[in-house]
Amino acid sequence: MINRPKKFNIYLFLFSLLSFSMGSCILEEENVDWKEYLGGPDRNHYSDLTEINTSNVSQLQKVWEFHTGDTSGQMQCNPIIVDGLLFGSTASIEIFALDAATGKEVWRFKDVRDEQWFSTNRGVAYWELGGDSRILFSAGSWLYALHAKTGKLVSSFGDSGRVSLKAGLGDLSKDKFVIASTPGAVYRNSIIMPLRISESTGAAPGYIQSFNVITGKLNWVFKTIPGPGETGYATWEKDNYLNGEVGGANSWAGMSIDRKRGLVFVPTGSAAFDFYGGNRKGDNLFANCLLALDAKTGKLRWFYQLTHHDVWDRDLPAPPNLVTLNMNGKKVEAVAQITKQGFVFVFERETGKPLFDIEEVPVAINGVPGEVLSPTQPRPTKPAPFARQSFKEEEISLFAENRNELVEQYRKIRKGWYDPPSLEGTLIFPGFDGGGEWGGAAFDKETGLLYVNATEMPWVLQLTKEKNEINKSLSIGNEVYLNNCSSCHGANKKGNSASGYPSLTALVGRKKRDEIERIVTGGKGMMPGFPSLKAEDKKALVDHLLGIEKQEAVEKSGNSPATKVPYGFTGYNKFLDSKGYPGIQPPWGTLTAINLASGEHVWQVPLGEYAELSAKGVPVTGTENYGGGIVTKGGLFFIGATKDERFRAFEKSTGKMLWQATIPASSFASPSTYKINDNQYVVVVCGGTKLGTKKGDSYVAFAIRK
Repeated sequence: MINRPKKFNIYLFLFSLLSFSMGSCILEEENVDWKEYLGGPDRNHYSDLTEINTSNVSQLQKVWEFHTGDTSGQMQCNPIIVDGLLFGSTASIEIFALDAATGKEVWRFKDVRDEQWFSTNRGVAYWELGGDSRILFSAGSWLYALHAKTGKLVSSFGDSGRVSLKAGLGDLSKDKFVIASTPGAVYRNSIIMPLRISESTGAAPGYIQSFNVITGKLNWVFKTIPGPGETGYATWEKDNYLNGEVGGANSWAGMSIDRKRGLVFVPTGSAAFDFYGGNRKGDNLFANCLLALDAKTGKLRWFYQLTHHDVWDRDLPAPPNLVTLNMNGKKVEAVAQITKQGFVFVFERETGKPLFDIEEVPVAINGVPGEVLSPTQPRPTKPAPFARQSFKEEEISLFAENRNELVEQYRKIRKGWYDPPSLEGTLIFPGFDGGGEWGGAAFDKETGLLYVNATEMPWVLQLTKEKNEINKSLSIGNEVYLNNCSSCHGANKKGNSASGYPSLTALVGRKKRDEIERIVTGGKGMMPGFPSLKAEDKKALVDHLLGIEKQEAVEKSGNSPATKVPYGFTGYNKFLDSKGYPGIQPPWGTLTAINLASGEHVWQVPLGEYAELSAKGVPVTGTENYGGGIVTKGGLFFIGATKDERFRAFEKSTGKMLWQATIPASSFASPSTYKINDNQYVVVVCGGTKLGTKKGDSYVAFAIRK
C-alpha cells in the first residue's frame, strides 16, 4: 500500500470531483482523442492536432483498412477514439472496437435477442467514471450499455444491458416505429437521447428523454407536443397531444451540450404527417425548434421556432454548434443552427437572443382545402444563405438534353419561397435533404469560421387526394402497399434510384419471406419499420410484394388501414434531367466558409465532381453530398461526403484543395482524427450504397508514414 500525504489525497479528491462534474470529459494536456460524436459536446468537428498540416498533407497515405464484412445497408458512423481504441459500427449495427493504430479488431458485439434489421447508425457515446467505462448506443428500439474494454453487456443497466427508447413516450408509442440513428448527449451520469420515428399519420410522439447511464432508469421527459397547461399547448388543436393521429416533433439529428451551464441544445423536426397539417392547426410548438433545456431536469430554458406549422419536411437536420465569437471586441458564447433551407441562425447561448435580426417574411397561404398555414416564416438577415433560395427558369440546366421538357414541367409547378404543398406540385429548393444535412457544420475556434457542405438539388412535392372510404377494387395487400410504401417505392413498385429508393418488382428469388417480414416490421437502413401493421395486413402485403396474392378484389371489413388525412403525396421526386443529373445549373454541391461574427462568407467552392463531365471539359459541378467534415489546427478541412469515391483535404483559409485520395466506396459519414505515439491519423468510413453508389464495408485510416 502506498502512503500518500493528506494534501495529495485532497488534490486527488478535487480532481475526481471535477472529472465527475464534467461527465465524460477528462482533463488532458492535449486533445489527442476523438472521444465524442463529431469531436466533442459542442459538435464542432474540430481537432487541435497539427502533425498533419498544409505543408505535408500531400504525403498522406492509407495505413490500414478494416473490413466489417457487412454490406447489408448504409454506414454513416462517425467513429470515436478513446485511449487507443476506435469504436464504430457495421451496416447492421454490430458494435466493435479496433486497435486505432493498426485497425485490428479487439471485440465485436451483436445482441442475439432480436432477429431484425436495424436502422442506419451514426455513432456511439462514451461515458466513464473511475474504473467504469461504457459504450452507449441504440439498435432497434433499445438503448444499450457495453463495457468499453470488453464489449460485454453491462448486466446492471436496465433489462440485462438495455432499456426501451419508448420508456417515456407513453401508450401512444405502443406498436409504433421508434429508433435512434444518432448517439445521445452525455451529461454527468445521464444520456439525453434523440429519436427517429415515422413521418406518417399515426407516428409516435418525439419526446426528449434522459436516462441514467449507470442504471438505465428514466430521469426526465420533455414533451415536444405539449398538453393542457403546458407552454405551447395553444399552438396545436386541443387533442393533438393524446389522439395518436399526430406525432413527430422529434430530434433525430442529435444534440449539443454545454456542460458548464448544464444546458442541452435540441433541434427538432416537423410534426407528422409531414406534408399536411389541417388536423394540427397552429404553429405546432415544439416542432421545428431549437430548444435549450436544463440537462439535469429537462425544464425549458428558451426556444426559437425556425419554421411555423411545417408542411415541407423542414426538420432541423444537424446538432447545433456551440461557438465562442469575437464580436466588436467582446467575447460572445453562442449557438449556431444550420437548416435544410441553407440558413444559419445564431443565438446567445444563455438567453436565446438572436445575434442577427430575424425577419418574419410574408409567405403564400393558399394551400389545399383544409390546410391553415402560417402567414409568415422566419429568415435571418445574417449570415447570408449558404445555398440558393430560388430557382428561376433561366437556371434550368444547359446540360440537359431534355431541357424543353424540364421547362414545361417547371412552368406547371409552384415555385415561391415557402409556397405550400399542392396538387399541381411545389418546388422544394433547396431540396428535402438540404441545403444543410445531418453531417452538420464544423467550427474553427481559432478563426471563428463555420464550414458547411450543402447540396443544391431541386425536388418536387406533389399532393394527391386520398379517398376516405376503403377502395373495394383493391386487394388488401395492394391497399396496404399504397398506404405505406408507395410514397418511396412508387405505386408501380419500380422505386426511384435517383432518390435512393430501390425497386421492389423482383423480390422473388432475391429475398426470403421471413427476411421481407423482418424488414417490414423493423425497418432497414433509412426505411422505417411498420410494427403496428396487423398480422393479416402484413401477410397480405408480403404476398403482394412476392406476387402470390390473389389479384381479384377482396371484400374488406375495415381491417385494412384507411387513410386518416385527406391527402397523400406522390413521393420524394427530384427535378432531374434525362441523364439523372440535377435539372438546375451547377453548382450541385458546395463547401462554404462563413465568418460567424460578421455573418459574411469568406469563400465557397464546388464539392465533388462527375468524372464523365470533367472529361468533356465541364468545370467542376459539385455533387449531392451527405456527411460532414472536420477542421484542424493544422490548417486543414477534411471531408468525404460526395458520391465520387473521393476523400479530400482543403486549405481552411482559402478553400483550395490540397489533397485527395480515391477510397473503396463513397463516404457518406463524417471523418475523425486522433493521435497515437506521435502519429496523427484521419479515419473515414466507406460504406457507399446511398445515391445509387456501390456498396462498401470498410474503415480506412490515413497518416504520414515515418
